[in-house]
Amino acid sequence: MKSQIPMQSEIHFNGKSQQVHSSWDQPLPADHKTTFTSYPLTTKEQVSKAIDSALKAKKSWENTPFVDRAAIFLKAAELVATKYRYELIAATMLGQGKNIWQGEVDAAAELADFFRLNCNYAAEILEKQPERGTDGMWSRMDYRPVEGFVYAVSPFNFTAIGGNLISGPAIMGNVVLWKPSPSNIYASTIVYKILLEAGLPPDVIQFVPGEPEEINDVVFNHRDFAGLNFVGSSDVFRSLCARIGQGIGNSTYREFPRMVGETSGKNFTLLHPTADVQSAVKHVVRASFEYQGQKCSATSRLYLPESRSKEFIDTLVEDVKGITQGNPHEDLAAFMGPVIHRRSFEKIKAVIDESNQDSSLKLLVGGAYDDSEGFYVKPTVYLADSPDHKLFNYEIFGPVLAIHVYPDAEWSQILEKIDQAGGNFALTGAVFANSRTAIREAEDALRYSAGNFYINCKTTAALIGQQSFGGSRASGTNDKAGSSNPMFRFVSPRQIKEEFFPVFDYRYPSNN
Repeated sequence: MKSQIPMQSEIHFNGKSQQVHSSWDQPLPADHKTTFTSYPLTTKEQVSKAIDSALKAKKSWENTPFVDRAAIFLKAAELVATKYRYELIAATMLGQGKNIWQGEVDAAAELADFFRLNCNYAAEILEKQPERGTDGMWSRMDYRPVEGFVYAVSPFNFTAIGGNLISGPAIMGNVVLWKPSPSNIYASTIVYKILLEAGLPPDVIQFVPGEPEEINDVVFNHRDFAGLNFVGSSDVFRSLCARIGQGIGNSTYREFPRMVGETSGKNFTLLHPTADVQSAVKHVVRASFEYQGQKCSATSRLYLPESRSKEFIDTLVEDVKGITQGNPHEDLAAFMGPVIHRRSFEKIKAVIDESNQDSSLKLLVGGAYDDSEGFYVKPTVYLADSPDHKLFNYEIFGPVLAIHVYPDAEWSQILEKIDQAGGNFALTGAVFANSRTAIREAEDALRYSAGNFYINCKTTAALIGQQSFGGSRASGTNDKAGSSNPMFRFVSPRQIKEEFFPVFDYRYPSNN
């Protein structure tokens, strides 16, 4: 694929590829002087046409039997796992800077799993019917799609997430407007074409990359906007919810729109004095630095007991110094690659520059960066005097880890501090301990501190079909991707009761 770049990305609605009037260039994260693809910008007029096209297809699609809708996505899963597997992995490695392991588990394995398991979750929903009724009566539930279209907004960091955001609502009979990230456009283009090849009617999902405000202005002022399915930053999700709230207040919409969002995190890992330090180090290295810390579940704040801190830090520093970092599509053994784009690089660079001058922080390893070729940031670890330092509260979304050492006797107090810190995020968290009492205390004290809580396991460990995923507080609506929950949000159930025999008297027995 690299020999063929720049790759062609498209706007696709109304059953065909559309004219591109303007676009942005997306450089390779590992070689920013080289353009990987262009990000076409859908105009407002095109967005309006795309919505009209989707709504025209709505009745036919929702009346398509579930088994036929499911068959399309099951076929798409097979295409992902076979015919398009290597193309998807290559696009994800080149466009998103992932190494071969991260590309495989995302673009091939998880994407195929989402398509397959979302069909299973839909079947679970449809099977939920009233258990029994009285004699002479039949009660049943009709799981209708929402009355309008769903707007799906996907992030750069996982190809699979885009596939999940569109497939869940579509399998339930909805039509979808999909805006992919500018830094994930080509892999998303492949996903869309796979769905068409699998037999998806071309107007069910409209593929509309573009300037967010241009698209949002049309979507959030449309009477038939019925739902938002979003993964991205908390700030963006708040702004979109505010726009939707305005529309609700102005009676813009036919119905109250559904809002599903999985957003930012400031994820913690905590060690108890009884923890297996050597194992915990390996988990933390993976959770903090795989995919350059650009997973929303990545560990970015770490709390160590004083009695085990030297052993942990010495081993951690040694392991981090040994991390290989390079161009992931040239050095297939590289554990780390570049961060996604210039804006991210500059943000992380500013954090490192400020932190390197902060007397309350001690740089343990890293603290350097290089953008001469790609957007490379060294895995960086700071030791903080105070657990209240802003590094424990601010989402950086890069390979920067902050550590605080607490006195062993203050285990209960550090649990309280962890819950209070973290920028009000509550996405993922982990505790390492070999004391069941300590584990129970942590699980109870941190009950609302993370939507995904791991015991003796890294914070980036969720696997679809095994652990659903999502957080609360400032980390989203916690609808748990990888379960039937978010799919249920995009149906509008109708309860139907049918009586088989006539009534001959309006009076009840007690009235006689």
